[in-house]
Parts: sequence; structure tokens; C-alpha cells
Amino acid sequence: MTQDTVRPSGPVAPPAPTAGWSLVLPLKPLAVAKSRLAPFAGPHRADLALSFALDTVTAALATPGVSRVLVVTRDAEAGARLAALGAVVVADEPGGGLNHALAHGAAAALVLDPRAPLAALSADLPALRPAELARVLAAVPPSGRAFLADSPGLGTTLLACTPGSPLSPAFGDGSRTRHAAGGARELRLDGVESVRRDVDTGTDLAEALALGVGPHTAAASDRLGRPPEARRPAR
Repeated sequence: MTQDTVRPSGPVAPPAPTAGWSLVLPLKPLAVAKSRLAPFAGPHRADLALSFALDTVTAALATPGVSRVLVVTRDAEAGARLAALGAVVVADEPGGGLNHALAHGAAAALVLDPRAPLAALSADLPALRPAELARVLAAVPPSGRAFLADSPGLGTTLLACTPGSPLSPAFGDGSRTRHAAGGARELRLDGVESVRRDVDTGTDLAEALALGVGPHTAAASDRLGRPPEARRPAR
């Protein structure tokens, strides 16, 4: 992906900052996504993975201050469903895993608006609430990088950078430590559990259901036979 460069004929004032965030979400092909849910979900694993992404993107697009949501994926079915919600789907061209996909999505976001602040967000936050995500984004400092740890406190669900700072994603097991060691500031906020509760296991899903999930995950959970009291709507 390239962007043409135009040489100005005279002095040009610096561009005004853009308030709207660009969010980048990575999504594996559904056939291999959320493998740790297989013992719990069986043949419904791919359905759950797509449902998580649909609910996450829906909430992200409804978040005040978010201008665009980009999803990096090679999965045609997921891409079509997410594009229908309003997401910008970016083909996972480089391959090479999660962090390569996020770097590729960040580059695409900069082409769309180089003045916008940027954040990488997990695509498996089915209980995500727009108001809580807005609080997290508002807490990002005006310069540099910041991150939010996941519910167990070992990983990362959101990594943000302001214009002019590199995203430098280091997601994966133990990413909280890596992001902190790389100079990103940890955001320590109460009352944003829906932004911290990603889902990799059946236990994680039970906790998300207790928080209240979006309609796609609620429907997928119905197909798994989850009890109604565990499926309070998130929104």
C-alpha cells in the first residue's frame, strides 16, 4: 500500500490534529481461530470466534471518538461480515503472525489519516462497552504509547500510540511485560473490565457472559446451551 507524495510550492502550516481514533483489530482465519476453545465449543468454535469479532467491532464503531475500525484478516467470510458493519477490511498480506498483521494494519490506518491517534485492539472482546472503551482511549497520554492489560494481568487487550509515535506491537503471551519494557505506559483504570476481558477459554467466556455480551455472542452461546442467566446483554 502506497501514498503519493505531493511537494508543496511554498510554506504549509502543520496539519491540525484529528480527534478521531483509528482502531486496528487482527483476526485469524476462522478455521484456526480460538483453538483453545475447541475442547469447550467443539464444532461451534469458529462460530464463536466470528461472533466475538462482530460484537467487538460493533461496539468499537459505536464508541465516541472513534473514526474508523480496520480489521486485518485473510478470512473472506469474516471480512464480508465485518465490512457490512462498517469496518475497513485490510488483507493480511504479509502473514507472519499477529504483530506483523497489526503493523500492516497500522500502516493502512496511517494512509487513511496520518493525523489520527492509533490503537490496536483485541478482536475477542464480546462484552465490550463503548463507554468503557471511550474511557480507556481518553486516558491515553498526549504523546508516546500506552497499553491496557487483560483481565489476568499477563497480556494486553489495547495498545495505543499518538500521531508521530510508532505502535511497535509486541502481543502474545506475556505481552504486558514486553509492552512496559518497550516504554509504553500502562493504563490503570477501574470500571473498564469489558475492555480487559478477552476470551481464549471456556472460563473466559463464562466471565464475559457474566459481564453481558453482545447479540452475536449471545446467540452463539444459545447454540452451545448456555443458561439464560449467564447471557445478560452487554448493550
